[in-house]
Amino acid sequence: MEFAKYQHIERFGTTEVEGIEFGECYVFPKIDGTNSSVWLDNGKVQAGSRKSILSLEKDNAGFLEWVQKDKNIIDFLNAYPNLRVFGEWLVPHSLKTYRESAWRKFYVFDIMDLNGVYISYEEYKPLLEEFAIDFIPPIAVIKNSSYIQFVKQLEQNVFLIEDGKGFGEGIVIKRYDYVNKYGRTTWAKIVTSEFKEKHSKEMGAPVKEGKKMIEEEIANKYVTVALCEKVKAKIELDNDGFSSKNIPQLLNTVYYDIINEESWNFVKEHKRPTINFGTLQHFVFTKTKENLSNLF
Repeated sequence: MEFAKYQHIERFGTTEVEGIEFGECYVFPKIDGTNSSVWLDNGKVQAGSRKSILSLEKDNAGFLEWVQKDKNIIDFLNAYPNLRVFGEWLVPHSLKTYRESAWRKFYVFDIMDLNGVYISYEEYKPLLEEFAIDFIPPIAVIKNSSYIQFVKQLEQNVFLIEDGKGFGEGIVIKRYDYVNKYGRTTWAKIVTSEFKEKHSKEMGAPVKEGKKMIEEEIANKYVTVALCEKVKAKIELDNDGFSSKNIPQLLNTVYYDIINEESWNFVKEHKRPTINFGTLQHFVFTKTKENLSNLF
C-alpha cells in the first residue's frame, strides 16, 4: 500500500457534513496530539504523518521510531496486511491536561481497507483488542441527533484528562453509512474552545433558569405543532406516504418555512437581532422533533 492522507474533519453545520446527524452517529472524543498512520508496504512497516511518509531522519515527534519497536502494532499489521491504521500520537500540543500516563502512546481512531473504505468501530474494536492496541472509544451512539445533543457530549469528553482539569479538545461525529452531497464519506467535529468562544460562556456552566438564546426563542415561538403537521402531511401527499427517509426533508422544510415566512416577524419582535442561522437551524430541528416525537 502507498501513503494515504487522512481526510479533513469538517466543522458540524457546514455543507460538507450536511445531514450527517440523520442516522446512527458514533460520537468520539477528539484528542489533541499529532495525526499519524501505519500500514504495510511489501511486507515492510511504514508510518506517516498527516501529510507524508516518515523516515528516521524526518520523523514525526518520534512516532516512526516508536512504531518500529512496538510488537503489538507490528503483529497486527502482519495479521491484517490489507488494513491501514489511523490514530493520534499523543505528544504535547496545545492541550496539556492529559494524564501523565497517557503521553507518547498511539490511540487508534479509524481503520481503512484496501479500497479506501472505513470499517466501522464495531468491526475494528475486536481486532485491536486482540493485539492489545489502544483506541479511542465512543462517548455515545445516538440516532437522529441534533446540535444540542452533540454539544452535551462535549461535557462528557474527559478521555485521558486529569481529574478536575476540564474537558477534552472536542468531539468527532461519525456515521459509517454517510455520504455527503459531493459523494464523499467524511466526519464532523465540534471543538470545545470554538464552542466556548462562540457562545461566550464557560463550558459546563449552567444556563440561568429562564434565559434562552435568541435562536431558541424564535424556534419555540414559530415552530408550532400545526406547522410541523402541515409540512408532514404535504410530504406524505407528495410521496404516497411517510418513512424515515423523509425525515431530512421534513426538518429542512420546516426550517425553510420559518425563514421564508417568519423572518420579518422575528426581526421586528427582537429589534434587528444578530442571529446565527446555523444555531437557529438546529433549534428548529430540535423543536420539530419535539413536536413530532412519535417519528423520532
